Amino acid sequence: MLTLDRVTKTFRAGAFGGGSVTAVDRVSFSAAPGELVSLIGESGSGKSTIGRMVLGLTEVTSGSLTLDGEQVRPGKDFYRRVQGVFQDPFSCYNPVFKADRVFALVRRAYHPGVGDKEWADRVEKAVRDVRLDPGQVLGRYPHQLSGGQLQRLLIARALLLDLRFLVADEITSMLDASTRIDVLNLLAGLKERGLGVLYITHDLSLGTYLAEKTVVLRNGRVVEHGDTTKLFANPAHPYTRTLLAAVPRLNQPWTPAEPVESCAYHDAGRAASGGGLHETEPGHFVACAQLPACGRNLA
Repeated sequence: MLTLDRVTKTFRAGAFGGGSVTAVDRVSFSAAPGELVSLIGESGSGKSTIGRMVLGLTEVTSGSLTLDGEQVRPGKDFYRRVQGVFQDPFSCYNPVFKADRVFALVRRAYHPGVGDKEWADRVEKAVRDVRLDPGQVLGRYPHQLSGGQLQRLLIARALLLDLRFLVADEITSMLDASTRIDVLNLLAGLKERGLGVLYITHDLSLGTYLAEKTVVLRNGRVVEHGDTTKLFANPAHPYTRTLLAAVPRLNQPWTPAEPVESCAYHDAGRAASGGGLHETEPGHFVACAQLPACGRNLA
């Protein structure tokens, strides 16, 4: 179980680092084994910063981030269980080496005692598990493979470890429509095998494809989260409704969401049951729509 409890990340800003910017503000949610959690928000909302904190690439300023009850601490044992796949697959490969060098690096770091024949069999199985033909992808250079093939090779690399949790940060944004579905179906297969997935995206339609739970992020704060079906069937926060209204629909004019003048959750939004959010229905939480301008914020 991956658990974020009031996780905050503040960066230094301004001349000589005298100021500060809060990129992630008291974010709380969890992801269980075999569960895909979709983290949705516009650019600059803090999605990737959360992903980097989960991966131990960015230090948490305050709050608690745990995996199976243990504080996240980057290291070899941690990266056996948690891996990330990022938006631009080409940036993860050295163009002067063949693409399957990523498997050799895993072997050197985590499986130095495995024999050549056994390792070759493991690599072939992992490649087939991500729906690639080893004969067509192994031994090729990155420029000879498509973005979708490179993404799936990165997932295959992760499968060679004792993987428990995968952070997928905008992994379909650079792929064409048909390849996106292939990668999403691959994530569905991994989920069925008991792998927990944090799927970071700005695309609502893809975010709802597989996720049991959805977390909507705005300006570093969670404004709504809960069961995906409930959240999208009955969006309670104006920002969530604005995101849904922005999804293109054929033969339907765009209509903006209504402006926020008052909020039914202004007082109830401080309830402890949802980590500072109000529970509108079982498994569905929403923040006060007047935050962060609200003087009575989530203290």
